Amino acid sequence: MRPFELTAPETVDTAVSAPGTFLAGGTTLVDLMKLDVLTPESVQDINSLPLRGIETSGELRIGALERMADVAEHPGVHPVISRALLLSASQQLRNMASIGGNLLQRTRCTYFRDTAMPCNRREPGSGCSAIDGANRMHAILGTSDSCVATHASDLAVALVALDAEVRLVGESGERTVALTDFYRRPGETPEVEHELRDGELISEVVVPELDFAANSTYVKVRDRQSYEFALTSAAAALDVRDGVVADVRLAAGGVATVPWRLSAVEDALRGGPATTEAFEAAAERAVEDAKPLAHNGFKVSLLKRTIVRALLELTEGSGQ
Repeated sequence: MRPFELTAPETVDTAVSAPGTFLAGGTTLVDLMKLDVLTPESVQDINSLPLRGIETSGELRIGALERMADVAEHPGVHPVISRALLLSASQQLRNMASIGGNLLQRTRCTYFRDTAMPCNRREPGSGCSAIDGANRMHAILGTSDSCVATHASDLAVALVALDAEVRLVGESGERTVALTDFYRRPGETPEVEHELRDGELISEVVVPELDFAANSTYVKVRDRQSYEFALTSAAAALDVRDGVVADVRLAAGGVATVPWRLSAVEDALRGGPATTEAFEAAAERAVEDAKPLAHNGFKVSLLKRTIVRALLELTEGSGQ
């Protein structure tokens, strides 16, 4: 790790007006600094800033500095969010990692973390080693000729499914961005991963009211049961009335360069029967634009099965 200057601003205004990389839980930043993937000259410890709090009446509001463990265990947090957090990491990491930091975590692509290998996210124009390399864990959706790295956050998948927004604060004031618009697909500029401007902070996550969010879940398929990133995942909230899908929210993780909203699958499900056969038919829409690589073609069928499993989890045994 290279030398850096550490400061601890006491106000949000001070933090956003000073140069430096922000440090909250540090569970991603410190690792990348140790690897020399990130080499900031100045780091701001923002843990004393007033960016905490969880409100569950009406819309759900979560302060950016809330810890993952606290949010997961908080009464009134939607099951899909709680489950995504509990499946994200070890208890020790959940105790440290912040909500804002989780949403901004960098890809777990091994080539991004290996400074000896070309990586367009780390060094624009150097190339993407994963396209012709070991790409079993990589994306099949939202990719480009410049990058095929998957987005790492489980929480972001759940929040995208629920139409969440992030509140951002910077020197020019506050603004709100839908999470589906916040993340950027790699295109020709994979080093630009989101819409956060220089000096801006995520201050809060806001999830609008959804009357059927209580009937929601997060299914994560991975190589081992504990502390592993997703091969595929599905966040689902389902409203079934008299055996018919009245409404649904779906998003996928582990398969795309950004948290992937499954709008086409939602459209195929609404108004149809809540049956295994209907779920399987709708899940086909999830992979219409898939571009599998040499080692991750299995994700096409696995994603479909993951979606169906999530939907069945919300219907079987519920009397719906």
